[in-house]
Order: sequence, then structure tokens, then C-alpha cells
Amino acid sequence: MAIEITLDVMLARRKVKSKDLAAAIGITEQNLSLLKQGKVKGMRLSTLDAICRHLDCTPGDLLHYVPGEMPEDWDDERP
Repeated sequence: MAIEITLDVMLARRKVKSKDLAAAIGITEQNLSLLKQGKVKGMRLSTLDAICRHLDCTPGDLLHYVPGEMPEDWDDERP
């Protein structure tokens, strides 16, 4: 995937446990785990906002663009 999610790094920096973040922002631990692993195709902006508020960070601290990487489901015939 061309977008790398570094939520695990921010959790470690802030010394916040995944289960505590999940409870604080109102999502399941399983969904948070999928998000941390980059196994999601999308995220609600309200979820991103809640994560940033709780961890006192910006979206740029959590999401990074990796040039040259193609998404797994990319169709080579697209213009």
C-alpha cells in the first residue's frame, strides 16, 4: 500500500495501550488492530480526529506516503 500507518509508533511514544485508545475513541480493539496493521481500505475522518485528539498528534504523524508503492488492488489498466 502506498500509505503507511504508523499508529503503533505513536502509541509507543505516548505510552498508550491499544485497548485504552480503542476504549477512549469508541472502536473495538480488533478494528484498531487492523488499522495499526494497515489492513484497512479506509478510515472515517471522525476516527482519525479522535485518535489525533487522544494522542495529541496530527494526521501526518500517523500516515505517511511511500512513493513508488502500488496499492495491492491496483488495476494496471487504469489511466
